[in-house]
Amino acid sequence: MRSFEALVGEAEAADVTGWGFGWLEGRATEERPPWGYAGLLAERLGAVRSALDVDTGGGEVLAGVPRLPPTMVATEGWPPNAERARRLLGPRGVQVVETVDGRRWPLGDGSFDLVTSRHPVAPDWGQICRVLAPGGSYFAQHVGPGSAFELIEHFLGPLSAQRAGRHPKAEVAAAEAAGLVVEDLRTARCRMEFHDVGAVVWTLRKCVWWVPGFSVETYRDGLRALDRDMRRGRPFVAYSTRHLMVARRV
Repeated sequence: MRSFEALVGEAEAADVTGWGFGWLEGRATEERPPWGYAGLLAERLGAVRSALDVDTGGGEVLAGVPRLPPTMVATEGWPPNAERARRLLGPRGVQVVETVDGRRWPLGDGSFDLVTSRHPVAPDWGQICRVLAPGGSYFAQHVGPGSAFELIEHFLGPLSAQRAGRHPKAEVAAAEAAGLVVEDLRTARCRMEFHDVGAVVWTLRKCVWWVPGFSVETYRDGLRALDRDMRRGRPFVAYSTRHLMVARRV
């Protein structure tokens, strides 16, 4: 294994825009939920005339769908990701709309048969319900409670209150309060393994909300501790949580 400085230096210099995780190949792994979101998404998008993908990132998930509906729109709130999504999805006729937290989406009421999202930042149920046509569906895979907190708490210490956030039952209640009927909810807990410290640095640079203000210098001691264990052949193990939600606007 290369030196600590070489691994973290490489990770600090690497591109973290978009929502692809190919940089981690051979360095970290994560189990996938059993339902196969990408395949189910492709089926649903192929069966509607209009759809909106919320928090699309760099458009990587949509780009993998073989057949998109005639009207396909995506939203993204981080400008570098929005620009990346335009380059990737524009040739396929997808309109990418930049959004701002707390502001009304610049999209018409009842515009879409289907709203989708893979790992929305914070679902805005009122907006989702507003842009869905009557009878339209919401189909999404959400990050669940306590996801990857083994890694987060390695750096920040115990965060018992924060672990309770993103609970699927609370999200079901919020969705139904906004006017949706939740028809299906599935949960999964998936093993993650990090095999070198560079994979940790890259991930924390990409998922900036995990350890706010993360930098190698600020958290060097914690990174060194992980590096020592990994050099002994012990990967760092954490668990992601996910839930699949299917809802309908009445």
